[in-house]
Amino acid sequence: MRNPYLVGTKVYLRPLEEEDAAVCHAWLNDREVWRTLAMRGQPNTEARSRAYIRGLDPNRDQVFAIVLREGEQYVGNCGLHAIDPIDRHATLGIVIGRTGFWGRGFGTEAVALLCRHAFETLNLHKVCLSSYATNERGLRTYARVGFQVEGRRREQVFVEGRWVDEVLLGLLAGEFRPPPG
Repeated sequence: MRNPYLVGTKVYLRPLEEEDAAVCHAWLNDREVWRTLAMRGQPNTEARSRAYIRGLDPNRDQVFAIVLREGEQYVGNCGLHAIDPIDRHATLGIVIGRTGFWGRGFGTEAVALLCRHAFETLNLHKVCLSSYATNERGLRTYARVGFQVEGRRREQVFVEGRWVDEVLLGLLAGEFRPPPG
């Protein structure tokens, strides 16, 4: 494992590095991937991804590469954003960029590792996120870890020619239930 920070049974999370831009920028141009992300519709370049990584503020954002333990393959990114140490909350984001690895539990484990870190290491009280209602795989992942639907913004985003609801989710520290290994 190269520079592991959070380690699970299937994946480990390591700090995102500028060199990762060479791989991850292509994911964000893949239609299957970007249609679930808020940054869709903006062509992504390696330079743009490098600038994003360089611009991360470690006091407000902790972003990690998701790497398979078996084979050391870099498959996605996840992170805690807008970390607020006063009100003790953050916003979670995740992308499994290699679509061939969808549906294998890697995202669920990464979300669980990130939430454990948020609650046990950063002493946060709540982790929030939003997801498009059409991202059924993502919504199932969040439910497995214990996220509750807190609201819905009707027809909030325009994706592939139609209006889609945005689902707001939250997880309190006392409700966190990591899925069985």
